[in-house]
Amino acid sequence: MTPQQADFWRRFQDATGDTSDKPFDIDQFGDSEAMGDELLELVLAGTKQATCALARWYEGREHRPPKVGDLSIITDGRGKPRCVIRTTSVEIKPITQADAQFAWDEGEGDRSFEWWLREHIKFWQREAEREGFVFSTDMDAVFERFELVWAP
Repeated sequence: MTPQQADFWRRFQDATGDTSDKPFDIDQFGDSEAMGDELLELVLAGTKQATCALARWYEGREHRPPKVGDLSIITDGRGKPRCVIRTTSVEIKPITQADAQFAWDEGEGDRSFEWWLREHIKFWQREAEREGFVFSTDMDAVFERFELVWAP
């Protein structure tokens, strides 16, 4: 945790009375500065209330998948902490089992399932190219819903 992130977490705790040692995660949404800023704005507006990551992202790492109640700091595209979210539900299942309600809750694009699937496949294909794995829509994904808890 950077000093800026630690200060943000202390301010969150002071404002809310939270006593957690540290956040579950500190990260931006998306894989670019522009996407991080765009998705953050959707969270702050209350439009984006879900996110989805390939389950393989958690394999062999010290970072476990999220669980209900986890608090995370969401940053902008440059890593500046901007808000705290709380995980409200988590499902691990194949990408092919995604549904229109999840696409709507994720709040991106036109919020349709078709848009969600097309754009997420593009995102995961970029991830596969960067990390050297073969992407398939049969892969498991972590479908996480969350609520905005604090945004100073």
